[in-house]
Amino acid sequence: MDKIIIEGGVPLKGTIEVSGAKNAALPIIAAALLTEEKCIIKNVPNLRDVVTMIKILRSLGVKAQMEQDCVTVEAKRCNQFVADYKLVSTMRASICVLGPLLAKQKQARVSMPGGCVIGQRPVDLHIKGLRALGAQLKIEHGYIVAAAKVLHGNNIFLGGAYGSSVLATANVMTAAVLAKGRTLIENAACEPEVVDLANFLIKMGAKIKGHGTPIIEIEGVKRLGGASHSIIPDRIEAGTHILAAAITGGALTIKKARVDHLSAMLDKLKEVGVSVVAEQNALHVKRKGSVLKPVDITTLPYPGFPTDMQAQMMAMATVSDGISVLTEKIFPDRFMHVSELNRMGASVFLEGASAIVKGVKRLSGAPVMASDLRASAALILAGLVAKGKTEVSRIYHLDRGYERIEEKLIKVGAKIKRVKE
Repeated sequence: MDKIIIEGGVPLKGTIEVSGAKNAALPIIAAALLTEEKCIIKNVPNLRDVVTMIKILRSLGVKAQMEQDCVTVEAKRCNQFVADYKLVSTMRASICVLGPLLAKQKQARVSMPGGCVIGQRPVDLHIKGLRALGAQLKIEHGYIVAAAKVLHGNNIFLGGAYGSSVLATANVMTAAVLAKGRTLIENAACEPEVVDLANFLIKMGAKIKGHGTPIIEIEGVKRLGGASHSIIPDRIEAGTHILAAAITGGALTIKKARVDHLSAMLDKLKEVGVSVVAEQNALHVKRKGSVLKPVDITTLPYPGFPTDMQAQMMAMATVSDGISVLTEKIFPDRFMHVSELNRMGASVFLEGASAIVKGVKRLSGAPVMASDLRASAALILAGLVAKGKTEVSRIYHLDRGYERIEEKLIKVGAKIKRVKE
């Protein structure tokens, strides 16, 4: 098992290029199951989760391979409908094979998904949406078992206790494109990754309107064809590198970042005292002053502040000049990074679904342990600004969502290395 060692205190300077979005790539790769024709998916990040998704497709009899940043999928010989526990249990997004399998194979048996431990993430909206299309679903021996001879369009409300669901929207959308008649998804997720999936499906021949809004309209078609598509840049990776510049007091150019996908975060960075200037295909980031100001943040579904940036913003808040409050409305238990930041000298305490952060002048390096993907990134950010050496263990979480992060940081001056534990 690897760990990352960081010597903090170096302002980062230079250029970092953002990879393709993991959360767009995974459902798009799964959607290639909807056709027997070849699909070519470009700008795919080389991540553990992507490798897992390719393995899942291969286990279904599908020809799938990755060369550099390009994934090719040909589901002509897709002869299985069981997504096995050994693969699915490692990654939450693997559930997005459920909709395509049900639509194309008329049945699916998908293990209950795994992934990061960030709080309860039920599958009720997936089941509700697919049942509304006429599927029979049950949970049996740890698997979601689904069957439907014919799917029929319907009006579906996908509201949950914490708002819309990206993966549930993806599953319903990929099933509805081959259903008979019209489907209206209300309270659909509006995230850019959902829009990217819809654009891919449209290239395959699907009839979809309203993607990027809370109401998505789908007119089912008899068949879909192959398509070529390039994945959008990863807005969470872009946000993480923006904070790396801010927290270290450096100046970074973030290439391939989409400013229109980062509005909520960039708005908060203005309050903190960070300058972000958009120019062509890049963002130029630096602090406006010598200190960072405190900030209050509430995570919400897109276009609100993303839950996937909460931990990284907390890392920055630990060294701000004042008291910040971070409230988690998506995953109220997503605070496992708090104890590790406090090990580094931060002053954070929890009050319900909120974290109260009292900024300190300096963090100090310490051995810490990553609990999930975004917590891993937060600890690396903290390590970049901390005095002395920080050792981040259990970084296999990091490899699920950040492509070559230590290599990218080394190029802009970070003293960071990966070693075997």
